[in-house]
Amino acid sequence: MQRREDVERLATAVVDALYTVHRGLGPGLLESAYQACLAHELRRRGVAVRCEVLLPVRYDGLVIDAGYRIDMLVEETILLENKAVLALAPVHEAQLLTYLKLSGLRLGFLVNWNVPRIREGIRRLVNNL
Repeated sequence: MQRREDVERLATAVVDALYTVHRGLGPGLLESAYQACLAHELRRRGVAVRCEVLLPVRYDGLVIDAGYRIDMLVEETILLENKAVLALAPVHEAQLLTYLKLSGLRLGFLVNWNVPRIREGIRRLVNNL
């Protein structure tokens, strides 16, 4: 388990990378383009990231591959779900909270890249385990 200070330092690095990528690209592209550029930016900064990580559903002793994928997993600690939509909806937050629960992780960011200023598109969500 990582210390809270380390997780916060990593979260700050993630948000800074979000700003850098959005400043470089702006709104209006596909989610996949932002994801690839963000993964590059994080790796350039020495941050480990995996994309499209399989997320099985565990229920009553069963492990079910239902085809769920985490958009980005940063340092095996922070989940990122990327969207490029007109507006985030409650279902997007529910998706991230469910992914946090299924993965056993605590911190995630829901990012809507299709905004004029990226700070308007970032939602930090915590799974209270």
